Amino acid sequence: MKEKILVLDFGGQYNQLIARRVRELHVYAEIKPYRGITPEEIKMTGYKGIIFTGGPNSVYEKESPHYDPAVLKLGIPVLGICYGQQLMAWMEGGTVSGADHGSEYGKTVLELAEGEENPLFSQIPSESICWMSHTDAVTRTPAGFRIAASTENCPCASMYDKERKLYAVQFHPEVAHTTYGRKMIENFLFKICGCCGEWNIDDFVERSIENYRRTLAGKKVLLALSGGVDSSVAAVLLHKAIGQNLTCVFVDHGLLRKDEGDYVEETFRKAFGMNLIRVNAAERFLRKLAGITDPEAKRKIIGTEFIRIFEEEAKKLGKIDVLAQGTIYPDVVESGKGDSAVIKSHHNVGGLPDVIDFDEIVEPLRELFKDEVREAGKQLGIPHELISRQPFPGPGLAVRIIGEITEEKLALLREADEIFTEEIDRANLEFTTNQYFVVLTDTKSVGVKGDARTYGYVAAMRAVTTEDFMTAEWARLPWELIESASRRITNEVSGITRVVYDVTSKPPATVEWE
Repeated sequence: MKEKILVLDFGGQYNQLIARRVRELHVYAEIKPYRGITPEEIKMTGYKGIIFTGGPNSVYEKESPHYDPAVLKLGIPVLGICYGQQLMAWMEGGTVSGADHGSEYGKTVLELAEGEENPLFSQIPSESICWMSHTDAVTRTPAGFRIAASTENCPCASMYDKERKLYAVQFHPEVAHTTYGRKMIENFLFKICGCCGEWNIDDFVERSIENYRRTLAGKKVLLALSGGVDSSVAAVLLHKAIGQNLTCVFVDHGLLRKDEGDYVEETFRKAFGMNLIRVNAAERFLRKLAGITDPEAKRKIIGTEFIRIFEEEAKKLGKIDVLAQGTIYPDVVESGKGDSAVIKSHHNVGGLPDVIDFDEIVEPLRELFKDEVREAGKQLGIPHELISRQPFPGPGLAVRIIGEITEEKLALLREADEIFTEEIDRANLEFTTNQYFVVLTDTKSVGVKGDARTYGYVAAMRAVTTEDFMTAEWARLPWELIESASRRITNEVSGITRVVYDVTSKPPATVEWE
């Protein structure tokens, strides 16, 4: 049995980031909603440690997420983070009080208590920077707990019961702003939980191929291939396991970047020798999208039509035993569990289409985060250009065109986006800028080309840097690059007369415009 850490989710925005930080240290972590697992199940599963996540509630409110105090008596090490610290204190008879006792937000100086031999803070300076985000705080620690750290406004920034292996922090060690946060998580895993660090993506790939080679032997498998990272890695992994028994359907909705459809077809049909069916459905999607300007309506139309076309192609193939999907771990978590907010729904985890008769479903990447999927792709030999490609929304350019989608607008955006990409590549910034693209706005502006007055669209260039896409900073690209891209777009793309650069971070904006 592989060693595992349980991340018990109480609705915090950083639950996925906590699990990722654990996996980065080669220990497998899985997220469960607090109502989704009992202390008895935790004990039987054999977790090496438990992490209570943060959350938006106040622990003393009647409707706030609580948990069975029996979990603290299992003998399994526990680390409470933010709300998790407050919950641990509450469960053990301590006191948690509201904002009058000192709320804190952002970077804060953390001071370790003198004379405390706390393994959580092993090899960490007596003063460092942590990231706070709380209105409530522990104002009286439970019996048996000692205060391990404080800040100017939070006397109990960390507490622990060393004998029972119960540790808690009011700040967020999982975010990059906490300078020694990674070391604290490492200390919890290896010094407190006794983990060995056996989680390895290479082993995952090998085990998965062997597993599907055995369990899918002789079965016909169908997979919807978008050309994105997730479905591409799932396709290659299954192809290595079952070869020609896998059929991939690539629905080209006509909303892809320049030459992208041809690239996908050539890569998987020729380079990997897969059974690939390409459905050129651009006209069909454009008809459905005619007159539609609302971004959510666009998404729903594209998603529904995609499924309809996939159903039609599946019927033509006759009896298919298995449906394969490129579901990854964030899809599962974000689609909503327990009391956590549903960030967005994912068709991958919404159940099978009723009109297609499959005996089973497989999701080879269901346990992996995006960075782990990319690493798996490298192990599988997928070209670097595909694995490291820019994140691209499922609805494609439809949500990078503000207003109605037309063939004219798509052509303009493809050319402008290609120019911006070329300029970033030329400046060798493609790996330091995490996402970059052009948006075609629904605004027109007067321009001058030669001696003639022009009237065309305004295009917006967008580039961000980020660690995890939960927050993002607008990229400080060189002015020379911005000038060159703007000049080329307005000169080479007839129909665009003005270019602007988006200097909004996330939050308050999102990375995509729609």
